[in-house]
Amino acid sequence: MLIDSHCHLEYEGLVEDREGVLARARQAGVGGFLNISTRQSEWGQVIGTAERHPDVWASVGIHPHEADAHADLGAAALLDVAAHPKVIGIGETGLDYYYDKSDRQVQQALFRVHIAVARETGLPLIVHTRDAEADTAAIIADEMGKGAFPALIHCFTASAAFARDMLDLGLTISLSGIVTFKNAKDLQEVAKLIPEDRLLVETDSPFLAPVPHRGRTCEPAFVADTATFVAQLRGVDADRLRDATTRNFHDLFRKAKA
Repeated sequence: MLIDSHCHLEYEGLVEDREGVLARARQAGVGGFLNISTRQSEWGQVIGTAERHPDVWASVGIHPHEADAHADLGAAALLDVAAHPKVIGIGETGLDYYYDKSDRQVQQALFRVHIAVARETGLPLIVHTRDAEADTAAIIADEMGKGAFPALIHCFTASAAFARDMLDLGLTISLSGIVTFKNAKDLQEVAKLIPEDRLLVETDSPFLAPVPHRGRTCEPAFVADTATFVAQLRGVDADRLRDATTRNFHDLFRKAKA
């Protein structure tokens, strides 16, 4: 069995045929889905989908692109909705300096709000970072000094040095279909160095379809292709990688077991 640790089932491209999307994924051996929110208006939708499907869970958070629109969001709002039994993660949150769609200081402040909620609830923090390695690492290290919290870097595309820093801080690293791309040689090297017990796989669907599905809308079923590629890259049996990443998911997202 596999788990797609990061997908957006409410996004255009998936939501129109959500039942079909889930059915195709289950047929491909995907036995769990973490449905990620990126803005407050999505929280009810991701939770509703999780309520209707035993193998779907939800996260609650604000993507850095949406930070300006949620600058006044306090921890209380996140804490309230995080109590729902199907909410198992906080995020996605983090820093994105590539597009700079929100003020960087607002992104940083909201990132710290999410971290405080992850620390208080024990729910894993789902971190998005792009062109912001130094500030992401500095904030996570600073906040870890105030008290540990579980966390992962999703859709990892950063440097090997950043990967090592995150691993040293206790984080898990999740690989998306980007790792299968021909021009992702550096990322493929990073994929080889991640300890087996700190590795997850994801689609980030409907984005970033892996080889051999490039150019198509990405679906959770395609996490099987990414997992197979990563297994070959690491020189291990595909079933071993499937089992390891599923076990890692449940070890990190402990609320999912309940």
